[in-house]
Amino acid sequence: MKIIPTGGNPERLAALSRGIVQFTIMPEPFVREAEKLGFRDFLDIGSLKIPFWWNAVLTREAIVKTKRPLLIKFARGMTEAILYIKTDKEGTKAVFSRNLRLTDPEGLDRAYRTYEGVFPEAPYPSPDGVKTMLDDLAVRNPKAATADPKAFVTPV
Repeated sequence: MKIIPTGGNPERLAALSRGIVQFTIMPEPFVREAEKLGFRDFLDIGSLKIPFWWNAVLTREAIVKTKRPLLIKFARGMTEAILYIKTDKEGTKAVFSRNLRLTDPEGLDRAYRTYEGVFPEAPYPSPDGVKTMLDDLAVRNPKAATADPKAFVTPV
């Protein structure tokens, strides 16, 4: 197997459609676009229910202490964005359409269902999600293998 870096989702879709790669990983709505070209989605990674904090925002504790008001505003914005996704389906699809330059109603519906389901109701990191990241990191950094996931999560 040869791994070929092709870029972001639009570039990976283009590489797939041109036969440069035989498979790739991509989210909705790009999966829908690939299916329109005759490709098959053979694994929905989200269905594996792997604990993972893929949308993490990380910083050092010193930054948390010195920039607390700014980080509170940022966290509020992230929380409001999640609430918007969870409660305004049509508005969210309009944002997706504008930013992804997508007008296909089925693609927008699939993207909405995917992302609405991914974001948690409360955006708190979990020790299980941190452990998944540490396990992945341990291949490159042996200290991660012995790190306690709970040490990276501040109780709420």
